[in-house]
Amino acid sequence: MKGAPVRRLLRLLMVPLAAMALAALAVLSVGAPSAHAATDLSTVAAALREGPVYVDPAATDLLSSADAEALADKIEDADEPIFVAVLPAGYPSENLFQNLRTETGVTGLYGVRLGDRFDARADSSVLSQEAVANLVTAVQGAGDPKAQLNDFVDDALRSNPGGTAPSSWSDGGDAGVDAGALAAAGAVVVAGGVGAYALVRRNRRRKEEERREALAKLSVVVDEDITAFGEELERLDFHPAEAGADDAMRADYERALDAYEKAKSLMAATTRPEEVRAVTQTLEDGRFSLAQLAARREGRPLPERRAPCFFDPRHGPSVADVLWAPGVGTAREVPVCAADRARLADGEDPMIREVETVSGARRPYWDAGPAYGPWAGGYYGGGLLPGLLVGTMLGSMMATPSYAAMYGSGYGDFGAASGYGGGDVSGGDFDTDDFSGGFGGGDFGGGGDFGGGGDFGGGF
Repeated sequence: MKGAPVRRLLRLLMVPLAAMALAALAVLSVGAPSAHAATDLSTVAAALREGPVYVDPAATDLLSSADAEALADKIEDADEPIFVAVLPAGYPSENLFQNLRTETGVTGLYGVRLGDRFDARADSSVLSQEAVANLVTAVQGAGDPKAQLNDFVDDALRSNPGGTAPSSWSDGGDAGVDAGALAAAGAVVVAGGVGAYALVRRNRRRKEEERREALAKLSVVVDEDITAFGEELERLDFHPAEAGADDAMRADYERALDAYEKAKSLMAATTRPEEVRAVTQTLEDGRFSLAQLAARREGRPLPERRAPCFFDPRHGPSVADVLWAPGVGTAREVPVCAADRARLADGEDPMIREVETVSGARRPYWDAGPAYGPWAGGYYGGGLLPGLLVGTMLGSMMATPSYAAMYGSGYGDFGAASGYGGGDVSGGDFDTDDFSGGFGGGDFGGGGDFGGGGDFGGGF
């Protein structure tokens, strides 16, 4: 009993034992199903820590098991911190979002279908107040719960929420499972009269495959850079004991050699696209050492530390900034090497670094896709990269929290691409204003009236 059937059964049965016990007590404490006692919020939170969708035992008429599973698959495939709870109409709504967020202790976007009403809240680091209000407004007339919740999740994913899904969702992946253990677990659930289920599934393989493909393309480009740097070292033909060599020259040469070896070592150990940034940063350091060495040998003034040539970092440190526009893009000042400055002055095109896109075509690196962000970030870090890439495909992609979640942040103050913490465990330490106010659609819990044009009652 392996493969998809087992994983499907796991998603239905793998709820923390404490949560199952609480749910069972809630169901058994009443004499008839119609008199269902409210499931303790800690049970809901425990289930959401294990999977993105929770359906209360008394709300299974709102969302079927298959539909809930499909919704959970969609969220986990996107690897985003989106939580959905489906609760019965009579569920206590006072301070619902704030208390749920406290119980889960996980940064994210929370959507709750409560009977025939829907509302949502989010940590401001994941989505802004305006974004959440717009999401809720857009799905208020979406019809049945299945359509509404799917529309909500689809819209939320297009909004580029910050961060990634909680690591706790990875429990119970694709490993083989003892059928007897599953049967025993099923018996416990049935015996307890529990109709609740937590949808647990780790399906981040799509994103991991994207990362692997991105790293494969980056490896080709970085290997070219390392090879080019090694060839520069050979062409230099410097010998530490040669006539005229001094300690400063030898130190420059040693730093360049160290950078070459370090870049090779770092690249050999790289397993994720964002780690490439350290490699190209090391190469940039090494090329500057070579520029210093060349100036000392030729008796020229030492060069100032400048960014590499924008058109191709292999050209070495830039010598000036010139105004240039990428095709139909916005003109901006970019650092250029002496050769490219001369070409532009003569009305010629610069020598632009082209790399392979997903489709196999060759394009300038700034128009070849998001995978080249870490590569460029190592060369043009420290806040320089944002200005250089304004208006380009790569620049637009890197200015989103979803890019940071996929390829890593750390490119200086680059819009929204840094500082997002979706999926992080914060416990009860969060901004309660983000989750305050009454539940949508009316006066519940003394909070705000959501129906009044997006007023969340002080929190949002």
